[in-house]
Amino acid sequence: MKTEEIRALSIEEIKAKELELTQEFFNLRLRHTTGQLENPLRLRLLRKDIARVKTILAEKQSEER
Repeated sequence: MKTEEIRALSIEEIKAKELELTQEFFNLRLRHTTGQLENPLRLRLLRKDIARVKTILAEKQSEER
């Protein structure tokens, strides 16, 4: 997910996206542990997406104050 796409979302939508990505990351970690994950690179990309979302969320919340 690109930063421009995230910045276009509202704070509530960003929080929902963060929750969605975190749940997906958890599910992929489980599949990776049991050896059922075909593409382990997806874990790294998802971690970076979560970090982007959290960073932009913090920026937007500090701007709001």
